[in-house]
Amino acid sequence: MRTPFVAGNWKMHKTLAEARTLMAGLRQRMKPDWEVTVAVCPPFPLLLPMSREIEGTPIRLGAQNVYCQPEGAFTGEVSPPMLVDAGCSYVIIGHSERRQHFGEEHDLLARKVTAAMEAGLEVIYCVGETLADREADRTQDVVARQLEAVITAELDASKLTLAYEPVWAIGTGRTATPGQAQEVHAFIRGRIGSIYDGATAESMVIQYGGSVKPNNAAELMACPDVDGALVGGACLVAEDFAAIIGAAARAKA
Repeated sequence: MRTPFVAGNWKMHKTLAEARTLMAGLRQRMKPDWEVTVAVCPPFPLLLPMSREIEGTPIRLGAQNVYCQPEGAFTGEVSPPMLVDAGCSYVIIGHSERRQHFGEEHDLLARKVTAAMEAGLEVIYCVGETLADREADRTQDVVARQLEAVITAELDASKLTLAYEPVWAIGTGRTATPGQAQEVHAFIRGRIGSIYDGATAESMVIQYGGSVKPNNAAELMACPDVDGALVGGACLVAEDFAAIIGAAARAKA
């Protein structure tokens, strides 16, 4: 059985003092019997101090981005070994905001995934369609292309988590219905079976992301192919993030 995985993407939020307050609140609300993998993904300047905040807890640390080289003259970039050195276990790659605002395309994303895994990081790779794609019935075509242009059988599947994030549901307050989420998650699992094999597909954790909140988390997590969540805004409030983690634990118990 797949262990649910809930990760919080802080995006460009929180000062150091605010981050410490958030983590103190989250630590207080975490339950020892929750069988859920939990990660927080703060901005780069907060990685090292947050690695100290989670010491002695089951919470793991992730980064929101990474470059595809181990070192070099790449002003403003951060390498995979630097993330490992800061205490990261995970890195998010392919988020729609990186694709949309920073022009990241499949070739670069593929190199990032490979470099991250070679450094020992586990990758949360994001896929998802725009509203125009969904309305034109192109969801499966878009998601398949995003998967197959980056994920190959040569990659270590044990270091890979997928996150389905419909772009039209990110930060908009709109959320895919459980039926919509399940349909795409099942499609993704089938495609992973084609890239790897059926057993690998069955063991692959696939998160849902896109306006996940305490009031919709339980229904989403109850879907058979939804294995957790990549949470945006709600992860910035300890009570809300803990409620989503708890919903994942109960749904998959």
